[in-house]
Amino acid sequence: MIALLQRVTQARVEIAGRAVGGIDRGLLVFVCAELADDEAIADRLVAKLLKLRIFNDAAGKMNLSVQDVQGGLLVVSQFTLAADVSGGNRPSFTAAAPAELGRRLYERVLASARAAHPVVESGEFGADMQVHLVNDGPVTIPITLRP
Repeated sequence: MIALLQRVTQARVEIAGRAVGGIDRGLLVFVCAELADDEAIADRLVAKLLKLRIFNDAAGKMNLSVQDVQGGLLVVSQFTLAADVSGGNRPSFTAAAPAELGRRLYERVLASARAAHPVVESGEFGADMQVHLVNDGPVTIPITLRP
């Protein structure tokens, strides 16, 4: 599973001009399921997101998690994270999970996150979304977990 997370002061997702999810301080998380991924990987990703210490403490050191700062999570599906551009100029997405598996694992990430964290918002799987954010830092971190 691939995730790209951004520490934000605010973020929101719109579909056709309508806001569907948004947070203030927290993490915007783009998520992509790959072919070999399963529910255990989705659960590991959520555990990592909630414990990753990328928020500043009183001394200005990255030492606090999103849970420590009581921040929100905005989780957005993005299969393009699996893009392979090594063969030319047009990306290949063959490593991305098929839509049914991708949806199931995206929903698992959301369910696991909501069970463990009080503020979890989302985009809509497969929708054409516009994502608005104010990156804090900026801090942008890629995560890749494999079975």
